[in-house]
Parts: sequence; structure tokens; C-alpha cells
Amino acid sequence: MAAAEEEVLGLLVGAVDQGTTSTRFLVFNSKTAELVSHHQIEITQEFPREGWVEQNPKEILLSVYECIEKTCEKLELLNIDRANVKAIGVANQRETTVVWDKITGEPLYNAVVWLDLRTQSTVENLNKRIPRNNNFVKSKTGLPVSTYFSAVKVRWLLDNVKKVQKAVEEDRALFGTIDSWLIWNLTGGTKGGVHCTDVTNASRTMLFNIHSLEWDKELCEFFEIPMKILPNVRSSSEIYGLMKVGALEGVPISGCLGDQSAALVGQMCFQDGQAKNTYGTGCFLLCNTGHKCVFSDHGLLTTVAYKLGRDKPVCYALEGSVAIAGALVSWLKNNLGIINRSHEIEELAKEVGTSYGCYFVPAFSGLYAPYWEPSARGIICGLTQFTNKCHIAYAALEAVCFQTREIWDAMNQDCGIPLNHLQVDGRMTDNKILMQLQADILCIPIIKSSMPEATALGAAMAAGAAEGVGIWNLELDSLSAFTMERFEPQINAEESEIRYSTWKKAVMKSMGWVTTESSESGDSSIFGSLHLGFFIVSSMVMLIGARYISGIP
Repeated sequence: MAAAEEEVLGLLVGAVDQGTTSTRFLVFNSKTAELVSHHQIEITQEFPREGWVEQNPKEILLSVYECIEKTCEKLELLNIDRANVKAIGVANQRETTVVWDKITGEPLYNAVVWLDLRTQSTVENLNKRIPRNNNFVKSKTGLPVSTYFSAVKVRWLLDNVKKVQKAVEEDRALFGTIDSWLIWNLTGGTKGGVHCTDVTNASRTMLFNIHSLEWDKELCEFFEIPMKILPNVRSSSEIYGLMKVGALEGVPISGCLGDQSAALVGQMCFQDGQAKNTYGTGCFLLCNTGHKCVFSDHGLLTTVAYKLGRDKPVCYALEGSVAIAGALVSWLKNNLGIINRSHEIEELAKEVGTSYGCYFVPAFSGLYAPYWEPSARGIICGLTQFTNKCHIAYAALEAVCFQTREIWDAMNQDCGIPLNHLQVDGRMTDNKILMQLQADILCIPIIKSSMPEATALGAAMAAGAAEGVGIWNLELDSLSAFTMERFEPQINAEESEIRYSTWKKAVMKSMGWVTTESSESGDSSIFGSLHLGFFIVSSMVMLIGARYISGIP
């Protein structure tokens, strides 16, 4: 790049943002953190049985290749040389599990996605083996034994997939979360690909000791997972290897963070007590607790926030995880058909401005924090003959906010110091009704940055700041220069409490709907087997009539 152009643009840093529903590649200006160009591709989710969620690892990988190529083409249309991209970071959906053959490079099974529920009976059996007075799993990992995390998914693959069993026996199998699968392929795959992960992703497997920052032999023996299949653990900001394929061949991959840690970095939450909430497929509230692990007494997770360099100290976070947020809007679109595009939910909700006593608990994958209750399933309460699709749309947005309130309350209790505002990011934050509802339900201001791509930005920052790259200063003043949109509470605290307490009653009614057997086998009881969409639609038809669902007067 010409010196004058470099002075204006700054050096560029790319970021792979591989999420549950889409893959994106984004390029940022390292001087101002502004987005220069990007490309996005939707990703297919497969549901082979009730409660099972899978994705094709090869589709994910191909989507990354295509996003990189298309973004580079767009750069050239802007008269920007792709050679200006000096580093690449990776942010990924966490916990999603891939096992592949290191000789052929082929996945040995579909990726088992983080919100998959097939391992419920495995979890219950494992919990019975943990001494009541010595929960060594939680003390070492900061996590409850749950279907959410990678170890039980690997255990299921080892128990049920012969190709995986054979590959492990023959020393051909490699395990990784999505970051490991991508980095291995991008750095050469079967021809010398780097098998690694970073501390944030490793901390979500239930096999990693968050104190020693190493794979833990006792945990691996407990889950009966061979350590030889595990990736090498690195910091979140260092050169892992060079791109060996595509338009950016030779560019170092030098940043890696699980998506929620990446958003924490992208939101510049580097101080103790700073918190952010990301509204994506799920909803994830993280609070930086600095260099000490804070263990929750209220259903939250203790996790590694980031380690921004091999010689840098590790930082930890408390996390509240909600499985269903944006996925609820997708469900209303794809399963019920009451909207054609996701943004239409805001228009529907705006028509009524209230749920009119309708409450939605979207426990499609059970309830995560603070309950950790896999037997829960989604319900809609408070239906009357007056209820129509607008009220249901409004109730769906409220559900996202009520779930955030639950983990916000737990966060305040564990931290001991009430948080006085909440920084937010994610695609759902474009919905102004959702943001106002969140301020009303939390009774605090909601702060939204003009830079919505916090996850990708965080991965790019880690990549650009890595030793040997050194083109990004994480203390740069311009990173805090984005304009902020502020949503102040508009209802009184008493009204907020009444609505929240009613929501809590609905949550209690959602629990205990499925048995272990129905979750594990795909067979079902009278409640557990019914597809959730069919159950709710049938109930609504009986209660309020099809004309109210469609909104026809």
C-alpha cells in the first residue's frame, strides 16, 4: 500500500466470526477500528431427532473460505489491496464439538452443536459419580456438568459412533471446538495443520483446569476421554500459524477467542466489574472479574475471559448463559410463520406495545443459567381470546429481556456490587423495542455502541496486538471513541417487578416436561415427544382460534 494510503487507512486486520447461524469475515482498520468490508453466509442447522442439533463441519469450513474470498474481492472493488491485511483473528461458537481424521482431513461425524440435548442421561449418570462434598469438576472448571459443554459431547461420540471409536484406537482422531477445526484446516490441514485452541475455548470443554491453564488428567479420566486427541492450548493473542490457502495465503492467524470472550474484548471490558451482554442465537452476559476466579452461588459460570499474549496474565469472567434469544425470533419465522423476516417482529410488537398478560418461556433446549434444568420445555402462558400474533411477538421480546434479568440478578449477588449499566452488542440490538424493554425490565440504562460488530472486532484486536504482529494497541484512545446510544428505563420499578414475578411463575410451569429417556433416545412421553411447534400451535388453535394467530380481525 502506498504510504499516503496507509496513513489514511491504517493497516488492516481480518476476523473470522463463525457463529451458530452464519459465518462472516470482516476487515477492520487498525487505526480507527472501523469496519472496512465484510461478507456473510448463512449456515445450515440439522435436527435429526428431537433435541439434537448438528452442523456439517465441511460446510462451516467452506463458508469461511468463501467469506474470505468474497471480502477480498470487495476490498479490491474499493481499490484496497488485499496485501494490506496483516493478521487474522478467529471468533467461534463455543462448545460445538468436532472430531476428525488427521490423515484424511474428513470429519468423523457432524459437529454436535452447543445447545444439543442428546447427552442428558449421560450428564445425569456422571453427576451421580461426583461426591457431594467434593465437586472436583466445578472446582477445576467453573462449570456444572451439563449437556452444554464439550466433554459430554465427545463422550457421546466415543460411545455411539464406530468411526470415531476406530479412529481413536488407530491414533487418527483429533478433537476440537470450531476454532480448532478451522485453524487446523486454514494452516495446512493434513499437510502440517496446527492443532490448537485458546484458553477461552478450552475453558468451555469441562476438560480444562482454569487455575493451571492446562488439560486436566483427572477430568479426562472422569469423562474417559483420551488426552492424545486434545489440541494444544495457547493464549488468545499469538501467532498460531500462517494461512496456507486462498486469497490471504501467508497472513498469520494470530488471534483466537470464543465468541463471547471476543465480544468482551471488543466492548473494551478490560476492568474488573465491566459487563456486556450479547444478543445472538442465545444471550450471554459476561462480567470481567480480573485475575481472580469468582465462583458463583447463584447458577452462573466461572470462565476464562481472555489471555492476550503468552506472557500476559489471564483474566476471568462470571457468565450467565441463555440458550434461546435470537433463535426464538427464527422459530416464530420458520416454525409458526407469523413473520417473514426477523426484523418484522419489531413491527408486530410495536402495533400493540404490550403482551397483554401473555408470557413466553422459550426453553427449547431446557433452561441454562441460573437453573441448569434440561427437563424444561417452551410454553406460552396467559392466552385469552384477545391474544393475537402481535402480543406473542411482544411476549417473545420480553422473554429475552426477562431471561437477561434472571442472570443479571445472579451476577449482582455474586459480584456484591450492583452493576449500574449494561453494555450490549449483537444483531438483536438493532431492535429498539427490545432495547427499551431491557432497560425497563432491568431498571438501569442500556448502552449500545455504534460499532455493532463487537465479537469480530475483539478477535481482530487480539490478532493485531499479538507479538510478532504488533499493529494494534489495545489502549488506543480511538477504540473508545464510538458513539453510544443510551436507553433509559421508562417504567417504575414496581411495575417492572410485577411483570418479572409473573414471568417467574411461567418459568416454574415450564419445568419437568421431558424424561431422560425421551431426551436421549428420541422416543417420548406424551409431552416430551410432541414437537414443540406442533404442541404450541395446537394449543393456540384450541384456545384462541386460527384467526387470532394470523392476526385477521
